[in-house]
Amino acid sequence: MKIFWKVLFAISALLIMSCAFAEDAAPAAQAVATGISDKTLVQMAYMLALGIAALGGAMGQGRLVAAALEAIARNPSAAGKVQMIMILGIAFVESLVIFALISKFI
Repeated sequence: MKIFWKVLFAISALLIMSCAFAEDAAPAAQAVATGISDKTLVQMAYMLALGIAALGGAMGQGRLVAAALEAIARNPSAAGKVQMIMILGIAFVESLVIFALISKFI
């Protein structure tokens, strides 16, 4: 499974780099040919990136809560400390997703 993610990351990195270094067409010709403006493409890319950030945040929060519950199940007397650290960690993870959302407006 780890190999799958490494290969997927490598392919996506190559695709992103090829788009970044591609030669731009004339803006007027591109708008006429595709009917999509550059601003629309930027907004679509932002929404895709925001979705990836939200997915990563949700996965991180799920793993954090699962690990905290596992720790509490092993040592119930430390539940208060583990719960406090878990809530702090969830706040940090959620703040990263909120920063990704707010970056659109900056």
